[in-house]
Amino acid sequence: MRQQQRDLGLLVQFMRDFNERQSQLFFLINTFLARYEPAALQSLVDDDVAEATAALAATFETSARGVIYEHRPASLPAERLVSALKPVLLDAGKGLGSPFERDAAVVLRRVEDAVREIRALDQANRRAFLDLLGRVIKNPPDREAEAASAPSEPRIIVP
Repeated sequence: MRQQQRDLGLLVQFMRDFNERQSQLFFLINTFLARYEPAALQSLVDDDVAEATAALAATFETSARGVIYEHRPASLPAERLVSALKPVLLDAGKGLGSPFERDAAVVLRRVEDAVREIRALDQANRRAFLDLLGRVIKNPPDREAEAASAPSEPRIIVP
C-alpha cells in the first residue's frame, strides 16, 4: 500500500500545473501505456516510451504551428508505440484544433520527463516507469469473470 501511495505521488507530481484537459490527457496516455501490449517477441522499455512520447510531442508542436511534419523515433518498438498511441490522441482531440495540439505536446513532454526521472531513480530497472504504471493503473476487472463469480441468487446477511 505504501509503495502504491509513493508511486501515485510521483505521478501526481508530474501533473502539478496542468489544466483539466491536460490532466485528462495525462491519464489517457498513462492508462494507454499501462495497458499497451507490444507485438510478440517485442518488449517495451522506458527508453522506447521516452523516445515515442518525444517524437509525438514534436509532431504535435510543429502541427500547432501550422506545419505538418511527422517526427519519427529511432527504435522500432518506439515507432510501433507511436503508431498505436497517435490515433488514440487524434480521436481525443477530434475537432479541437491547435489548442488541443499544444496541450497534447505539453503533456507528452511531461510524460517524457516523468519516464526519464523515474528511470533515474531505479537505473537497474529498464522498465521502472512502466512498472510504476502497472502498479498504479489497474486493469478493469473482466466483466464476464465478474458475472461468473457473482452469486446467482440474492443473499441476505442477518446480524
